[in-house]
Amino acid sequence: MRSSSDTPRPVSGEGTSAHPTDAVAAVDARGRVTAWNPGARQLLGYAPAEVLGRPASLLLAADPSPAALRRAAASHSWSGRVALRHRDGHRLEADLRAWSAPTAGGQPQWFLVHSPAPSQAASPQEDTQLLEWAFARSPLTMAVYDVDGRILRMNAATRGLLGLGDQQVLGRVVEDLYGDAKEQGAPSAPVLSEHVTDTMRSVARTGQPVRYEVSAPTPAGTGRLTWWAVTMSPVTDPDGRIHGVFTAGCDITGQYEARQRLAVLNEANARIGTSLDVARTADELADMAVPRLADFVSVDLLDSVLHGGEPLSGPVVGTISLRRVAHRSATQGAPEAVVDLGAVDTYPDFSPPARSLASGLPVLSAMGDDDFDRWTQADPARASRVRDYGFHSVMSIPVRARGTTLGVAVFARRRSEPFAPDDLVLAGEMVARAAVCVDNARRYTRERATVLGLQRSLLPRQLPQQPAVEVATRYLPGSTQAGVGGDWFDVIPLSGARVALVVGDVVGHGIQASAAMGRLRIAVRTLADVDLAPDELLTQLDDLVIRLAAESNGTVGAGRDGGGDLSGRADLTEIMEALEIPDTVEARETGTTEETEESAGDMAATCLYAVYDPVTRHCTLARAGGPVPALARRDGTVELLDVPAGPRLGVGGLPFEATELDVPEGSLLALFTDGLINARAGNLDTLCRVLSQRPRQDLEDTCDTVLQNLLPALPADDVALLIARTRALDTERIASWDLDREPSVVADARKATSDQLAHWGLDELTFTTELVVSELVTNAIRHADAPIRLRLIQDQCLICEVADGSNSAPHPRRARSLDEGGRGLLLVGQLTDRWGTRQTPTGKIIWTEQCLPTP
Repeated sequence: MRSSSDTPRPVSGEGTSAHPTDAVAAVDARGRVTAWNPGARQLLGYAPAEVLGRPASLLLAADPSPAALRRAAASHSWSGRVALRHRDGHRLEADLRAWSAPTAGGQPQWFLVHSPAPSQAASPQEDTQLLEWAFARSPLTMAVYDVDGRILRMNAATRGLLGLGDQQVLGRVVEDLYGDAKEQGAPSAPVLSEHVTDTMRSVARTGQPVRYEVSAPTPAGTGRLTWWAVTMSPVTDPDGRIHGVFTAGCDITGQYEARQRLAVLNEANARIGTSLDVARTADELADMAVPRLADFVSVDLLDSVLHGGEPLSGPVVGTISLRRVAHRSATQGAPEAVVDLGAVDTYPDFSPPARSLASGLPVLSAMGDDDFDRWTQADPARASRVRDYGFHSVMSIPVRARGTTLGVAVFARRRSEPFAPDDLVLAGEMVARAAVCVDNARRYTRERATVLGLQRSLLPRQLPQQPAVEVATRYLPGSTQAGVGGDWFDVIPLSGARVALVVGDVVGHGIQASAAMGRLRIAVRTLADVDLAPDELLTQLDDLVIRLAAESNGTVGAGRDGGGDLSGRADLTEIMEALEIPDTVEARETGTTEETEESAGDMAATCLYAVYDPVTRHCTLARAGGPVPALARRDGTVELLDVPAGPRLGVGGLPFEATELDVPEGSLLALFTDGLINARAGNLDTLCRVLSQRPRQDLEDTCDTVLQNLLPALPADDVALLIARTRALDTERIASWDLDREPSVVADARKATSDQLAHWGLDELTFTTELVVSELVTNAIRHADAPIRLRLIQDQCLICEVADGSNSAPHPRRARSLDEGGRGLLLVGQLTDRWGTRQTPTGKIIWTEQCLPTP
């Protein structure tokens, strides 16, 4: 090949004429220059740093013809004339010869050779000489072997890689040469030369090229490895017969190490941050770095981070104390650690970790640096560990996320190779990934604590004292990352010594579910005060949930009857302030979490409502979804009550049915949410077995036993459990009379009341009770229908009840000064502590309560 320039031109910046010398370059699949020898620099004037990695098209003065491009793409070699642009801007026509040698990844790569010469045609001998020079002086490793693997040609780059020097290699096999070099102490390329002959013979036999990557020690014996992409291809004649094998190799150490760093980062992305637990995330970082990157890694964090508190904003300056959250060592048991897990390590302001915290940047330090030596010598324990285990190189990386400082990660090496700048970049990327995960875990810890505080504040803090049942309850938050759920329970005293038992579950998790749970619990208490039957209460509660959903969706709320909107929607911030819960919940920077986005627009809930009467030992139950309750009798028999499963609250349009049954005294009634029975398969059977074995045991112990037998250590879902042992009131504490609908029976009712109170020793209440009975019985005779019944119950208070056959509820009214009536209910309200009315299947009951005198 010859240059078309008749007169040699000076190379820009060199001040000398271009000499006829080989110009060799390599271009990868993306068209970027990957190799550039001195001849190429002399030809076009560009230094290697100016062209390597840049598009080869920038060197062209004109685009090649389409026909030339098609011919090059269709063959593995090409030759022709190309217009090139010199560094000083002038145009240069040059003859190029190119051939393809695919990379180890199978991507095409082209080698380009230009042999400048005088304008006259070169002789065959000169062409041969040029090719010899190109082959011998190429920075690529090139060699030619016969079909048996014996060396026919080998350039200097290959000799240097194999450590063969200037010895005679022609006609010999590579493995034999390597054995001789190894005996002479040659340090390089054991992997490159092992089994190479078998591979070449396979290529010669099959005619299929082979591409692979191998490592080799550097000839300087530094301990570092170089990586090479090697191609072996058959050498064929025009008839396709194979006469030998050609090998070419390219140093890809930089590319290989970059790929390895990317692989480590990809693995770190998968392995770091698998949970929302601060300590586990820190441990995953340390486990990922040892032994890939370091021989010992420690992760120390601020105490506030561990408890979900707000960390410091910006860099941390001065001496700082951090808590050891995780450390990992290449030695079993991490004996190099200066402090134990959970202990506090103090970093003086001059130490590399403190400097990284102050600057917010990674710090690379090594033995011999003033700050490193001063830091290690300041603490005898640290000095001993450094000396005994031979640590000499340390990287200190601040753990920072979203502009806040969380702690510091320290990487240490005792292996012979110190940390390099590339290691600092890799460690920084790993710590940055871990820092975001640690901050997410910190925010989750804070948010979970807030929601859990709200949840517990909305649950009963102390169960009310009442005579109907003995009660024990449990609430356990789930460990799922979705957040705390909306499970709740309640015990509501009712009139007539009765009690309501409630267990419910708002669908979803997070602070919205907890707030919705609080609203439903308050609604249930309000409806229970009206003394609605269980099925009617659930119907009203269903309407409320539908209205709340309509409110959240911005539409007009309507229940089953098309009722109006429910005004006065509670603001979550106001609820939290009233409950003295700090408003510290915020969305994570990685995106608003599912639990904080759950709204009342998607509200649905389950609820089981039971009313037990200790006078009649009668229980009425109704449920809106959720699991059925269990009843354990004193003889050890356990029954899952067949309570019809109504729709979940918020569905609307479907009725609820109540179940009534008599419950023997001393029976256990267990109400629970689905988190208890769904935790493990067969939990219903396990629950029945546990209850059958403990009908007379302490209820607190029974609750603990149920949870221990049915739940894992960390339940996935929230669990609410209520176990009640039924009681029955002594008949001696109950008195009742059937009354005729005659005015004369009022006096008989007062006399019976007086005698009964005297029998109970409640003479102090006789006067007021006689007045109350007189008013209530008189109203029943005048305004209601038969049958009329008077009942007195001595319990924690004195209960007086008058039942009649009318469904109309009494209403107190303001009587004028000359009116003869209209003051009865006002008088009853003044004389008693509480009074009210409740509907019955046959009419209504008006009841009053008076506190018993203190003995």
